[in-house]
Amino acid sequence: MIRLNDIALPGLALAVLAAIAASEKMTDRSNPPGPVRITYWEKWTGAEFDGIKGMVDDFNRSQNRIHVDILSISDVGNKTMLAVSGGIPPDIAGLWGPNVPQYVDDNAVIPLDDFCLEAGIKEEDYIPAYWQIATYKGHVYALPSTPASTALHYNTRLLQEAGITKPPVTLEEMDAMAEKMTKKNPDGTIKVAGFLPAEPGWWNWGWGYLFGGRLWDGKDKITANSADNVKGFEWVQSYSKKYGPAQVQSFKSGFGNFSSPQNAFMSEQVAMEIQGVWMHNYTSLYAPKLKWAASPFPYPSTRPDRKDTTFVDMDVLVIPRGAKHPKEAFEFIRFVQEQKNMEKLCLSHQKNSPLRKVSDDFWKRHGNPYIRLFDRLAYSKNAVNTPRIGIWPEYQSEINNAFDEIALNRKTPQDALDAVVARMQPKLDQYLRRLEMRQKVNH
Repeated sequence: MIRLNDIALPGLALAVLAAIAASEKMTDRSNPPGPVRITYWEKWTGAEFDGIKGMVDDFNRSQNRIHVDILSISDVGNKTMLAVSGGIPPDIAGLWGPNVPQYVDDNAVIPLDDFCLEAGIKEEDYIPAYWQIATYKGHVYALPSTPASTALHYNTRLLQEAGITKPPVTLEEMDAMAEKMTKKNPDGTIKVAGFLPAEPGWWNWGWGYLFGGRLWDGKDKITANSADNVKGFEWVQSYSKKYGPAQVQSFKSGFGNFSSPQNAFMSEQVAMEIQGVWMHNYTSLYAPKLKWAASPFPYPSTRPDRKDTTFVDMDVLVIPRGAKHPKEAFEFIRFVQEQKNMEKLCLSHQKNSPLRKVSDDFWKRHGNPYIRLFDRLAYSKNAVNTPRIGIWPEYQSEINNAFDEIALNRKTPQDALDAVVARMQPKLDQYLRRLEMRQKVNH
C-alpha cells in the first residue's frame, strides 16, 4: 500500500482524479440549498455493493439533513490515501481492517472517540475480536460494516465415500483423513486432494498461530522464526513432502477462479479447506448441489489450548483526514451501527454480525446453515487477526514468499523464516524510528 510520502504512479493518480471528479459531480461543494451531501467510497461491487447501497438509501430516506452519495471504487485503499495526500478525500471510506494501522500511522484518518462517546457507542457493544480491529494505540479509528471469521469447510460426500463419518477435531486426524480422500489419476498425478495448506492461500501467514506462534511481540520485535511458527510451517511442508511440490503445483494450476464453478472446493477437486463465512454465498451461486458442512478448524493434538483458532477480519468505515463533513459522515456510520441496520447489512452479505446483541429474527432469516458457528468462533480466545503493525503489507509479502519457498521444498521452514526476520526486523526498526521522529516534530 502507498503512503502519504510515496510518489503516485501516473495511472493510479489518474484513476484517483477520475474518482474525485465523479465524487465532485455527485456532491456539489458550493453549499447549495438542501441537505449536506457527503461522499462515500466503497470497495464492494455486485451483490455486496447492492447491500451497502440499500443501507445508504435507508439512511437518506430516514432524514432530510444529510444525503450520502456512494461510489464503488476499485483499489480503494491506495486511492483514498492519494486523495488524502491531495487534500480532497471522500467523507467516508470503506476499507479493510488491516488498513487501520497503516492509515493511523500516516495520519490519514481521524479518531472517532469523541463521536462514539457522544453517540453512546461502546466497546461492550461489539464482539472483542472485532472491536480490536477497529482500534489502534488506544483510540477508535474505524467502525464495522461487515465482519468475518473462518472455519473448516468440508465436502460431506467425499468424506462419506472415504468411510469418514465426522469431521476432524485435531490436525493429525485431518491429515489422516486428507490422505484417505486424496485420489490419483492413472499417471500418478493428483485428481482430488483431501486438503492443501496452499488452498485458497489467503492465510499463508497464519499457520504458526495453530501452534501458538505470533508474528511480532506487539512492540518492536519480529517473531516469525519462533519455535511455534516453525512448527506450523513444518506442518505446511509435510504436504509437499507427502505429494511432491511439482505434483501439488501442477494440480493447483488447474484450479479456476475463486468466484466461479471451477473453484477448487466447489468443483470437488479439494475436499477440505479453510474458508470464511462468505463461502456459503459462493456455493449457493456456483455449486448449489454441493454437499458441504463446516466445523472449527482442527488444532494440533499437542496444543488443545489452540482449540477454535479462527482468523477474523472486518470491513470498516473510516473518516479520512481532511474530510469536509466529518460530523455528518459519522451520522451515517452511527446509523450503520444500529442493531437493526447492522443485521440488515450483514444479512445482505450473509455474514455474522459484529455486535454482541443479535435478534432471533437474524438467526431465523440467515441463509448460512452454520452462521451460529461463525458467530461463536468470533468470540474464541484464539480469534486471530493480522498483526496491528503499519508495515503489515510488506511483512505479509515476505511471509508469502517464505511460504512458497517452504511449499516448494526449496528451504527448510527454519531457514525461510530466519530470512524473513533478517529482512523485516531492520525495516520495522526504521519504521518505528520514523514514527518516533514524526511524533517529536508534531509535538
